[in-house]
Amino acid sequence: MRGTGPADLEILFRINAAVHAAVREASSSPRRADVVAMGASGSPTEQIDRVAERTILERLEVEGVDWDLVSEEAGLVRRGGGLSLVVDPIDGTHNALHGLPFSSISLALGHGTLEGIEIGVVHDLARGTTYWARRGGGAFRDGCPIHVRPWASASDIVYASLGRHTDDRVIARARRSRRIRSLGCASLEITKVAEGSGDAYLFENRPASRNLRATDIAAGYRILLEAGGGLCDAEGRSIDAFPLGVDRRTSVLAYGDPAHKAALLAEAPP
Repeated sequence: MRGTGPADLEILFRINAAVHAAVREASSSPRRADVVAMGASGSPTEQIDRVAERTILERLEVEGVDWDLVSEEAGLVRRGGGLSLVVDPIDGTHNALHGLPFSSISLALGHGTLEGIEIGVVHDLARGTTYWARRGGGAFRDGCPIHVRPWASASDIVYASLGRHTDDRVIARARRSRRIRSLGCASLEITKVAEGSGDAYLFENRPASRNLRATDIAAGYRILLEAGGGLCDAEGRSIDAFPLGVDRRTSVLAYGDPAHKAALLAEAPP
C-alpha cells in the first residue's frame, strides 16, 4: 500500500476548488434544499450535497487516481485503490442552506482507520479559508503554520454541539467554561481548536447512534494532531483505531492542551 506525497495534497486542493465552485453555483438554485435521497449514513441527502459529491467523483476521474471514496452520502465507492478519500461533501449542510456562515468541505486521505489518515483538508466555505496537514509536516491555514494554545481556565473557549439529543455530560463540561460556542460544523470546530481559536470541542449525543462518523472528523483529526492537539471519545479513550466508514459512530473530545483534557474528564458527572 503506497504512501502519500505533495502531489496528493495538490490533488486534494484541486478537488476542493472544484467543489467550492460547484457549491457556490448550486447555492443559488431554489431547489438546493430538496431532499433527493437518503444517504448511506441514514441522513437525508439534499441537492447541494449531491452536487458536491458528484463533483468529487468527477474530479477523481479527471485526476486519474484510483482512490476509493468514503462519503456520508454514497457510502463506500470502490475504485480499486489502496488509499481511501474520506469526505463530508458539505459539513454543516443545514447552516449552508439557511445562510449561516459555518459550513465546510472536509477531505481526508489515508487507509483503514483514523490513525491511517495521511492528509487532511478542511475548507471554510463562507470565509474561503483552507486548513490542511500532512502526517509529520505540521498544520497550516492558508499557508501559515497553526498551533494549539495553552489552556487558561480564566479565558477558555469551548465549542460544543448543543441540541435536543445532547448528552448531559456535554452540558456539565461546557458550563464550567468561560465561554461556549456552538457552530454546528464539527470539522470547522475541530480546526478552531487546532488554530488556537478555542480550547476544546465536545460532541456526545444520546442515543449513541446520533454521534459522529469518520467522515465528520477524519480531516480535522489529522489537522489537530499536527497542530499539537489530540482527539479522543467522551470517556477519554483513544479513537485512533476508529474505522474509515459510515456505519460506526463515536463521541468526540477534541483538545489543544492535555491539561484541559484532564480537567474536562475529571469534571464529568458520575
